[in-house]
Amino acid sequence: MCVGVLLLLLSSGWAATLQQQARQPGDPQPGDPKPAACTEVNLGYCNDMDYLRTIFPNILGHQSGWEAESGAEYLLLSVIHGLLNGECSPEIRLVGCSVLASPCQDNKMIKPCRSTCETLKNDCAHAFEAIEMAWPYFLDCDRFFASEQEGCFDPLTGLKARQELAVSSLSPEEPSTIIQFTYTSNAQMYSLLKRTAAKCSHISHVYSIGRSTEGRDLLVIEFTDNPGQHELLEPEIKLVGNMHGNEVLGRQLLIYLAQYLCSEYILGNQRIQTIINTTRIHILASMNPDGYELASSEGHLLNAWTNGRNNAQNIDLNRNFPDLTSIFYRNRRSRRYRMDHIPIPDTYWFGKVAPETYAVMKWIRSLPFVQSASFHGGELVVSYPFDFSRHPHEEKMFSPTSDEQVFKQLARTYADAHATMSNNDTERCGATFYRTRGIINGALWYSFAGGMSDFNYLHTNCLELTVELGCDKFPSEAELYPEWKRNKEALLSLIESVHRGIKGVVKDTEGNGIKGATISVRGIRKDVTTAEDGDYWRLLNAGTHILTATAKGYSRISKRVYLPHNMNKAGLVHFVLEKVPVEPDIDDHLFPTVDSWDRFDPYNQFEQSEPHVGEGGGERREKPWWWNYFSTSGISPPTWLLRNV
Repeated sequence: MCVGVLLLLLSSGWAATLQQQARQPGDPQPGDPKPAACTEVNLGYCNDMDYLRTIFPNILGHQSGWEAESGAEYLLLSVIHGLLNGECSPEIRLVGCSVLASPCQDNKMIKPCRSTCETLKNDCAHAFEAIEMAWPYFLDCDRFFASEQEGCFDPLTGLKARQELAVSSLSPEEPSTIIQFTYTSNAQMYSLLKRTAAKCSHISHVYSIGRSTEGRDLLVIEFTDNPGQHELLEPEIKLVGNMHGNEVLGRQLLIYLAQYLCSEYILGNQRIQTIINTTRIHILASMNPDGYELASSEGHLLNAWTNGRNNAQNIDLNRNFPDLTSIFYRNRRSRRYRMDHIPIPDTYWFGKVAPETYAVMKWIRSLPFVQSASFHGGELVVSYPFDFSRHPHEEKMFSPTSDEQVFKQLARTYADAHATMSNNDTERCGATFYRTRGIINGALWYSFAGGMSDFNYLHTNCLELTVELGCDKFPSEAELYPEWKRNKEALLSLIESVHRGIKGVVKDTEGNGIKGATISVRGIRKDVTTAEDGDYWRLLNAGTHILTATAKGYSRISKRVYLPHNMNKAGLVHFVLEKVPVEPDIDDHLFPTVDSWDRFDPYNQFEQSEPHVGEGGGERREKPWWWNYFSTSGISPPTWLLRNV
């Protein structure tokens, strides 16, 4: 039965007509006086309540159980699981039953608690909005519920207790995605993510992108309908938490998100199934497990503002990426200089590169990520690149990218879907973002070099946001569930936003995908390149755009594309390029090329070689990572380096 018909029934006299038809001779009539007394709960859909006796007339005025059971409210409760695709069930059913059949004690009704209703409405309103349905009138928190002072009961107490019992009874090997809103140690996080992937092995798996300074896994859990491989035209998004070890809320939210995606997919939540069936989602809950270990050892109350922020080498990971933004600023006036896929300068590798940074850079380069978010704490705002000011001496200077409008729209997506982030009356943590409703250009807030978001933008196709989740970097455990509710819809909306703009495949005339082809948009000085099989994604706002596809050794093709405001998925724009003779171009020598971008860790700084035995039986040490550089360049290494060989 469709939602519209149900709403019509609720607002019409259908229920009264059905009641009249159901009455038999001798049945009590509506006007007959009836003493109020406790009676057994005898509603088929509500017989599993945590109490046995109720009273009529009920809160809605139903005079008996059969009258309540033949009403439109009862019918809606019986089908609401299907309408909402399993989301927010059985909570809504239990709360609805507590209105239809409230508990009775000493022949007096005990109303359900208003606080329970309000919490449920805040958590589940988006599920009704998704099917364009109003919140049910019989769940009006002000009309049919009571306060704690009046004496009320929580209809969800039993459900919560059963969930806690189910969790406590699980063996360590048994997969489970029941969410417990508590902090998790590194060992617990690894176990939980692996168990979640085991339960949802058809849509998920875990993999490590490397290890931290102290040898802890940087573990990623992936969700897609075909885990372990990229599918043609399916966009990929990554979510990174706990980059600063003492900023822990993002880590926990991403752990909860992984559990939620798994359990809701199994329950048949259509929205979650659509997300996972059309998107490849990578979740790195903790980029800095060593820092978290230090921060968590001190706990919520003792944790200082900076303890555990850096990694075990005392490196701030969000200042440790290659500073490509300075290179961009130096060359931005040159029309022929390529402003995307800027290669990593050799000088970067002579500095101190954290293993966590190296692992994430290699990860970013290995997959065709379209969109990303990094979760932090200390403020309540979404910031976007550039993070480094276009004037080195200006600490707060608006420094937009060519994708300023796209970034603003992405940031707006998260801030507006968050429960409080975009509200003008929300208390901030010292900064004032009320004029921009919870979003800001990073460099306008404060400038720093070597950030991960700028690196994503200038080195790859990926557009990354920085999400600051709140003032308290290490909130109390009691705040974890409220924070999940504030951020859940924002997280899901952000994942869905990866389907904006356009996507397509660039092929040659024989139907083969062209890897590394360039897609440019007129007016935006930032190109994207095609993946291994020739597919590409370009995040764009609504409007008319001129797209051009080109590749070395192929023709150039341009197309005009119009994106309407009401599009909810990316438009398909394919290109077929013809082969043409390759002519030498002086720009190949003056400006960065794809070949120079492909170079990564050119001196094998992170190659770990085990010492082995030499001819004389003693241990022979491998040459250091810089040895090949000096031996092939003709430049003599400095004396201070040779002393360590």
